[in-house]
Amino acid sequence: MAGGKQNPLHARKWARRAAIQALYQWQLSDLSLNKIEKQFRQEQDMRKVDMAYFSELLHKVPASLDELDEALLPYLDRSSIEEVDPIERAILRLGVYELKFKMDVPFKVVISEGVHLAKTFGSAESHKYINGILDKVARQLRKVEMKAKA
Repeated sequence: MAGGKQNPLHARKWARRAAIQALYQWQLSDLSLNKIEKQFRQEQDMRKVDMAYFSELLHKVPASLDELDEALLPYLDRSSIEEVDPIERAILRLGVYELKFKMDVPFKVVISEGVHLAKTFGSAESHKYINGILDKVARQLRKVEMKAKA
């Protein structure tokens, strides 16, 4: 992470934001993840970004697609994840990745970040869709944490 005194949670927020854009690009192009990461490092202002977290999200979300999509599918109102808008698909997959593999990130943070990303990059009502699905996935993947917060 560049900048020294930056809040690490803020840097993760910026990492998610960059990762969503990079994952979106990956979904719509034939570029490799390494080329996309190199392009982001060279062409984007990444000073606020937790670069290790950005790289993890960019590489591990695609590496876990089968698991992530399996967790999502029961809650989709479509027959396939491919029918979901590409930006919403990237946000959902990133959110499920964090819910499933990043236990240090509270479920409320995952949902809030997904909603924020949808408001920033998605269509007018996509944040409601993201909120509903991530909430349902969290109830499945984070039962103990949700029960403890109740």
